[in-house]
Amino acid sequence: METVIIIGSGPAGLTAAVYAARANLNPLVLAGGLYGGQLMLTTEVENYPGFPDGIMGPDMMMKFREQAERFGARIENVDATSVDFTKKPFVVRTDDTEYRAKTVIVATGASARWLDIPGEEKFRGRGVSTCATCDGAFFREKHIVVVGGGDSAMEEALFLTRFGTKVTVIHRRDHLRASKIMAARAEAHEKIDFIWNTVVEEVLGDTVMHGLVLRNVVDGSTRALDADALFIAIGHTPNTAIFDGQLDLDENGYIVSPDGVSTNIDGVFVAGDVNDLRYKQAITAAGAGCKAAMDVEKYLEALDFAVEEAFAP
Repeated sequence: METVIIIGSGPAGLTAAVYAARANLNPLVLAGGLYGGQLMLTTEVENYPGFPDGIMGPDMMMKFREQAERFGARIENVDATSVDFTKKPFVVRTDDTEYRAKTVIVATGASARWLDIPGEEKFRGRGVSTCATCDGAFFREKHIVVVGGGDSAMEEALFLTRFGTKVTVIHRRDHLRASKIMAARAEAHEKIDFIWNTVVEEVLGDTVMHGLVLRNVVDGSTRALDADALFIAIGHTPNTAIFDGQLDLDENGYIVSPDGVSTNIDGVFVAGDVNDLRYKQAITAAGAGCKAAMDVEKYLEALDFAVEEAFAP
């Protein structure tokens, strides 16, 4: 019987592990085959407090892990494959083991959607990104391309005008899916241009990205475009498949929480991007992990108090 199982090992999960371990809850972290979340795919992180010179994403997550283990968190690099939250104790399964737990923190995160084109993976962190807030400042006075047509793409494009000399939005349709107000803001901005009815076919470069191959979806013609950065803003997919039918999910698959911590199941808590549609930052995920662990501690204290009261003379 585990006191608390934390599913996920990004900033949310490992921060929850630090706080739970310091509260003597002896947390078990099911970290997944590749621990560390999306920061494992990030190069330099410059916007996390405490690292004035920046830090590589994988190095940061190793420090998170070392800190959690220092206080006694047990971390296993295995994936949770199914759960049963319909009864207590809760059941969490991996390929080889079935665990029982008094409480669970779900911190499985969300995965950015990629284009799956040649060169995209090669130049991740070297021109290709899915986070303008994280990486935009690396491309001052550069030509930046944004792929997407929704509100998030327009937000990214507008944000990137702070850095780039020019921002080109590429969209596969002839009109934006974004709300009218966001579309109007982007279309009116002097730094933003649009290429319609077009998709990106390939990312070009040597050691870093220096261009794209574009294809017009109407006539099939292709051409090269010189560019220094590609920001892909076509959405995220929350990692919630194993919780479908167990936890309340919204229409996009994110876990529903009235306060960003609790779920529809008493004793199951949520933290980080698996619930966060808006911010998706390491620091906000870490804050959510802190809150989830503190709420677990309070929940267990209340549970113990209720048991003591039931057996009181």
